[in-house]
Amino acid sequence: MKLPPPDLLAPLLADPVAILGGGVSGRAAHLLVGRLGGRAVLFDEHGVGGGRAEFGAREARAHRLVVFSPGFAPSHPWLVAARAAGAVCLSELDFAGLCWGGTVIAVTGTNGKTTLTEFLAHALRSVGRDAVAVGNNGHALAQFVAETAGGPGAVAVVEVSSFQAETLRHLRADAVFWTNFAEDHLERHGSLDRYFTAKWNLLNRAPVAGWLVGPSVARFAAAAGTILPAAAVVPTEGQPAEPGLAGTVFAAYPQRENFLLAAAWWHAAGLPAGALTAAAGTFRLGDHRLAPVATRAGVTWWDDSKATNFHAVEAALAGFAAPVILIAGGKPKGGDIAAFVGRIAPRVRHLCLIGESRATLAAACAAHGVACTDCGVLEVAVRRAEALARSGDQVLLSPGFASFDQFQNYADRGAQFTALARAAASATVPAASPYLLFSSLPALSP
Repeated sequence: MKLPPPDLLAPLLADPVAILGGGVSGRAAHLLVGRLGGRAVLFDEHGVGGGRAEFGAREARAHRLVVFSPGFAPSHPWLVAARAAGAVCLSELDFAGLCWGGTVIAVTGTNGKTTLTEFLAHALRSVGRDAVAVGNNGHALAQFVAETAGGPGAVAVVEVSSFQAETLRHLRADAVFWTNFAEDHLERHGSLDRYFTAKWNLLNRAPVAGWLVGPSVARFAAAAGTILPAAAVVPTEGQPAEPGLAGTVFAAYPQRENFLLAAAWWHAAGLPAGALTAAAGTFRLGDHRLAPVATRAGVTWWDDSKATNFHAVEAALAGFAAPVILIAGGKPKGGDIAAFVGRIAPRVRHLCLIGESRATLAAACAAHGVACTDCGVLEVAVRRAEALARSGDQVLLSPGFASFDQFQNYADRGAQFTALARAAASATVPAASPYLLFSSLPALSP
């Protein structure tokens, strides 16, 4: 199926299009270039997808259009070379957005954006709308456009990360949800202000009447000297329970926040009353989002591998009545680790540390009197937690850091944890081996 290219892109497609990044976004952009009648050349620093590993001034001069994946910061040498050669550089999201003919509902936030994206699409489909969840949730908009083109009645509910938002020039959303704002991705943006500005670029590309933001966003904006319109701020914190949500994933926080944002837009859009609550009853969370995965001898094991920042860990811990045995750590993303440990200290009985951040976490634990063990890897952490746990305890994997130091992604981390936890719960792990593995690793605080 060939698609007619937009006027802006048509002359640029006369030459081969450079695709930077061989992952999900890059492959989707490659497919869409072909659908538009162009030819794409893939580049990837690690050769992913068969991409060429070098892109400098000579390669840049061969392309009038460069489409890049979210992992490429604006300062990346390949993008610097492309701009110097006069190429038009578009993110995959911008490129796909130029080709999309339907409605765009954008969702961003430090946490909750994947769930809200998927729930909005689910709810819209429940009332007969042609809606799909795409974007940072692993389903690139370019892939969807290439496969369906999208008509005037179609709705793309697009999860947008700060990496995607900061370079947007063309995509305009009909409505933007900004769930919350907290410390994250400082390894990329350098400061909270620049992280906020990256997300603000998305908000600024939608009509003010379509802004829906949580209170934490409004607080940071006010502290930075920007006052959001009162109508844009949805009260999502500390709200009373709704009986109609009992038994759904939105009955309690942190997911309650997502429902309240969805409800504010749903009612303003004049969609059928009661349909959103009904959709909540049939909605299921994706994997690795604070779910129990095993129970034995009164000990429950929880997988919250998608918690890749401090705010997500704190939200998870707030849902437990007593201190938990927490497995945390991974690839650092910036932020004040000591302050984070200080905030969670009252909610943690013992911290089992994994990944690149474990030494820094251990020092913070010592400073705040939090008992911890440097476990190094997940298998050892699970076995240490098994040895510590007693009836009534909760063992929680809520890492607070990226997974890429030891795993393919958060899903891989969660799947490995689930398998290990279920093995521990079924007593299939040899009794002697766990203690041999970590007996030489002293607890770093009593």
